[in-house]
Amino acid sequence: MSVVNSIRAQLVPIHREGYPFIGCFALLSIVLFLFWSPLGWLGTLATLWCSYFFRDPPRVTPLGDGLVVAPADGRVSQVTSVVPPVELGLGPAALARVSIFMSVFDCHVNRSPVGGRIERMVYKAGKFLNADLDKASEDNERNGLVITGARGRVGVVQIAGLVARRIVPFVREGEEIGAGERIGMIRFGSRVDVYLPQGVRPLVTEGQIATAGETVIADLAARDLGRTFRVS
Repeated sequence: MSVVNSIRAQLVPIHREGYPFIGCFALLSIVLFLFWSPLGWLGTLATLWCSYFFRDPPRVTPLGDGLVVAPADGRVSQVTSVVPPVELGLGPAALARVSIFMSVFDCHVNRSPVGGRIERMVYKAGKFLNADLDKASEDNERNGLVITGARGRVGVVQIAGLVARRIVPFVREGEEIGAGERIGMIRFGSRVDVYLPQGVRPLVTEGQIATAGETVIADLAARDLGRTFRVS
């Protein structure tokens, strides 16, 4: 492998959504250098952080009948059973929900937890509370998707957080999508909820670190399957 190819293999791709932000930070850094070099270096650090935030690394998604993968990088902040948002049309019964909180240091490109057809996609305007709060699922700006596959319907809700001010979808209602494929991103700190079909038990627990498109969070083909966990 040549030196150039070796360097390219180590670089993480940046999503195109980040280019305008990175450009603005870089331009600001140049202006700050003209006034006072320490400020310019601070601007340079901010530019590097912005580049890091908008990274879009490739992922290796496990494929299998019924596997549900994490839609986001971050910490599993809550595993509970609640009634899903009305706009998803998943019914009035409580469903298992896995919530993943993304800090400003996590990759913010979201991926589809399952393969299937995007049956529904609904955007709801709202507040910008801390995304780690439980009421953020009801009060905050959010974008909900229902993906219908061979094993049932899975709900995915992208929730804007305290710092986040924009949810950017990459897909449309009616599209067919594969598990692990990119569905959108939320800028600057947020959360993603996954609602599982009735009877499905999550295979993750609170406090775990999830990787979008790779971490298996449930198995729709084994509805009575459960796991126990140990912290060490």
